[in-house]
Amino acid sequence: MNELKCLPQDTVRWGEHILSKTTANLGEFGINRPITFTVEPLLPLYRSHVEPNMAGSVGAFLNLPPHVPDFAVRAALDACVSSDAQSIIALGGGSVLDAAKAVSHFYHLEYGRYLPIVALPTTLSGSEFSHYFGITETDKPQKFKRSYAVKGTTPRLVVIDPVLIGGTPRQLLLSSAIKGLDHAIEGMRKVGTDHPHSILAASGVQRFLSVLERWPQEIETAAALEARKITSADLLQLQLGAWQCYFYPASVIYGLSHRIGHILGGTYGLPHSVTSCITLAPVIRQCASYYGSKLDIFARAQGDCSAADVLASRIDLVVKSLGLPNRISEFDFKKEELAQVASLLTANYPNEVADLGDGAPGKLVALLESIW
Repeated sequence: MNELKCLPQDTVRWGEHILSKTTANLGEFGINRPITFTVEPLLPLYRSHVEPNMAGSVGAFLNLPPHVPDFAVRAALDACVSSDAQSIIALGGGSVLDAAKAVSHFYHLEYGRYLPIVALPTTLSGSEFSHYFGITETDKPQKFKRSYAVKGTTPRLVVIDPVLIGGTPRQLLLSSAIKGLDHAIEGMRKVGTDHPHSILAASGVQRFLSVLERWPQEIETAAALEARKITSADLLQLQLGAWQCYFYPASVIYGLSHRIGHILGGTYGLPHSVTSCITLAPVIRQCASYYGSKLDIFARAQGDCSAADVLASRIDLVVKSLGLPNRISEFDFKKEELAQVASLLTANYPNEVADLGDGAPGKLVALLESIW
């Protein structure tokens, strides 16, 4: 049986130079007394394009560390209650958006309604389109990033404008695009090639790669725009690619690349977007038998190379050409910790580990060692 699950998202607006106009008319979307969740590096963007246009704002909350630690969620929830905020503007990447969803969820548990969210995404992972979020639990001897899926936390309004990502640091922006590819490809785990996710994800992957494969090396995004090496239209194509890769998140279940990323990020502190740069291509190769012909929608077999090999090689090449990290050892991570990573994956995500096929536990250890 095929099934399409949809989320309660009211509106997505996209285009160049639409941010200011949209934030000036948030009342049209039922957004009142908003508090803005963001981080300090994004304050110039907030002050120039968001704050001047909003009516009835109750201020901003900035203390949002990466990986959404539980103590930050509690503090953000307290800020919403003390300011009598009635909605949340989430200006930032995946961690800011996850924090907004987490706060909306716990607000609902306490007060019986969700705080509606307006998503202003500054990265390309696509979190703004989903109801998924993670919270890193810090009250135990070992931190663990717990995953949630709460439909009521889906952002009500998403605004896509190149100005939102023009100032995003190069590595963060480009690595989040690889995370977007991860959403598209691992989204094939439980759907067929005739599912709407598959059709849109294939378009999103090609849209992403067509821009990333000609992206200038080393230079920061803002400087590349000024030098006309890229254009705001290129940025918009990346944003639309992120949307297409993650168009039906309620209909798909993600796999081992995502789960390894949750452990490496939530427990060991690796940057969330970077983990897919390390894990995606190797996992595609190792789980190729599980996905089978589904991956043909993203690539064509060439000679002795299967579609999985061609796709993984193309992603490998993009990651390397962009100068993005592709090994765990590039971070402060000891090889001896890999055994604990394997143990956490096996205990918490047995179904995803099983995608490796017969002898999965041994294959998992070999996979982790290969990406260290």
